Amino acid sequence: MHPQTHRSGFAALIGRPNVGKSTLLNQLTGEKLAIVSPKPQTTRNRILGVVSRPEGQVAFIDTPGIHQAKGELNRYMVDVALQAVDEVDLVLFLVEPVNTEKPEVGPGNRFILERLQKAGKPTFLVINKVDTIPKPVLLPLIERYRHEFPFAEVVPISAREDDGVEELFQSVLQHLPEGEPLFPEDVLTDQAERTLVSEYIREQVLRHCRQEIPYSTAVVVDFFDESERDPPPGAPQGKLAGLIRIAASIYVERDSQKAIIIGKQGQMLKTIGTDARKAIQRLLGAHVYLSLRVRVEPRWSERAAGLKKLGYE
Repeated sequence: MHPQTHRSGFAALIGRPNVGKSTLLNQLTGEKLAIVSPKPQTTRNRILGVVSRPEGQVAFIDTPGIHQAKGELNRYMVDVALQAVDEVDLVLFLVEPVNTEKPEVGPGNRFILERLQKAGKPTFLVINKVDTIPKPVLLPLIERYRHEFPFAEVVPISAREDDGVEELFQSVLQHLPEGEPLFPEDVLTDQAERTLVSEYIREQVLRHCRQEIPYSTAVVVDFFDESERDPPPGAPQGKLAGLIRIAASIYVERDSQKAIIIGKQGQMLKTIGTDARKAIQRLLGAHVYLSLRVRVEPRWSERAAGLKKLGYE
């Protein structure tokens, strides 16, 4: 018998904000690599998630939502997403359906399709959130998009419900070149633990704070002490062992935003810290001591120097 063909390559998740790219990445990898919230523009950087199987390996790249860029931070996010298109073997263009018999592509998605035309990469149309619409609506939507672009495949899924995700993975694999694995089998992401920690904290800011706060927020891990991460010999074995001490700064742009995040008698910051600590402990598999402080960096999202200082470069 001939050995099974092994395929490998990179696939980018591209689309408008809030179409479910990060939810799909987490579902594909089986791990929470990308934070998720109902607020647009939650993802700010590219996030690598590697799925390794005996038949092949796919390195998926989650990207920020492509939107009308106003300000330095928004332009940075759109540039990150569009650059990823040029670096992959395959593009997964995610859209969400609308419950109408005469669907329109819309200017935002048309802009993305124009960029994909120029890139010339094989592209899947991935229609996410199909659990939210009647099935008869899908066909006219597919036909409308096929008039706009020569998609290699059209795959309806529900990333949240894990419906069609495995079928999508297998289709992606068949469109990648034959080759050896690009990463060791035990590699899941290139995200450092410090980066994941900062994102988990920012996720809680997104979850708990008012609409205008999240877009002006960035999180920087200032201190990450693992010296007590390994429990001493003879220590009782449990789900969590050892201790990691973390200090992080939540940056905002105005004093009024700082006051909101701290909250009355510090209650909001305490809530953010408590929920973030629980998520970080699950991530790191150790007890976590988390110290948070809020700092003001005026207009950081509008200045190149501000972006660089807070890690967006």
